Amino acid sequence: MIRSEGVLVKVPASTANLGPGFDTLGMALSIYIWIGMRPAETTTVVRMYGSELDGLPTDESNLIVRVAHQVMKEAGYAPIPLEVDVYSEIPLTRGLGSSASAIVGALKAANAMIGHPLSDQKLFDMATAIEKHPDNVGASLFGGIIVASWDGDKAHYVRLEPSKQLSTVVAIPRFHLETTEARSVLPLQYDRSDVVYNISRTSLLVAALCSGQLELLGTAMMDRVHQPYRAPLIPGMSELLEAATEHGAYGAALSGAGPTLIALTDAAVSPSELIAFMEKTLNEHGVEADVLELKPCAEGAICLDGIDIRSIIPSEMAQNQ
Repeated sequence: MIRSEGVLVKVPASTANLGPGFDTLGMALSIYIWIGMRPAETTTVVRMYGSELDGLPTDESNLIVRVAHQVMKEAGYAPIPLEVDVYSEIPLTRGLGSSASAIVGALKAANAMIGHPLSDQKLFDMATAIEKHPDNVGASLFGGIIVASWDGDKAHYVRLEPSKQLSTVVAIPRFHLETTEARSVLPLQYDRSDVVYNISRTSLLVAALCSGQLELLGTAMMDRVHQPYRAPLIPGMSELLEAATEHGAYGAALSGAGPTLIALTDAAVSPSELIAFMEKTLNEHGVEADVLELKPCAEGAICLDGIDIRSIIPSEMAQNQ
């Protein structure tokens, strides 16, 4: 039975890799995308709110609609026209999991609209198959910190609860960096020493997060697999990562494929010095960026029963639609 009244889901953003955990580690962050979905009377229509979403398709070619139809087919339903409303705080192509959160939101909303026939594990497998790696989608779906692997068929994961001591500061440059471009600069082969380096740091990183030994993050977040190759794409990145611990960070890394840079911090300490340092470093390299504190998000994608998306959308955006 398809719910004619529709559904609303809220999905957190995410950061991936956390330095050395390339395509395997993700953490949910406290900015969100909201997706309202209901059956349409005749043809599919997608309404999007926010300048970040300008130019995206508003018909059945929209990613959210395509993923929702995939859920319906998987559950044995014929795809139907949909009425979809999308409001997102997550900037596109900046390394904060915008596509992953949209995919997870579409999966979660469509599954709820047809009565939840698919398990969260099935949704995770589907999301990973679409995104091609499990880190961002896992964090957005389950919340917290995700350690995950993908064998091409099934995604395996362990979820870690973020420490109450942990916060983050993100520097979000105002330019876009497509994941395809950021992946194109990576080598096809690596020296054994670099592989061992990353295995040791990733292992230490997971152990530090599990045990609460956050003072180890400065060493544990170091990377030789992707960050050195992507640094030329983001002016000021190398300097920022090297010196962040001197200004209050436990450790720092490129967020996903970038260009956002993320520092893990002590939640009990004001991040003002670190924010000023990150702003100054990027400005000196001609990069305009928004630098702000974001808390880890322990809660993954959720359905918000009885809430209309119009109560979420800022009034000025709704009026301009």
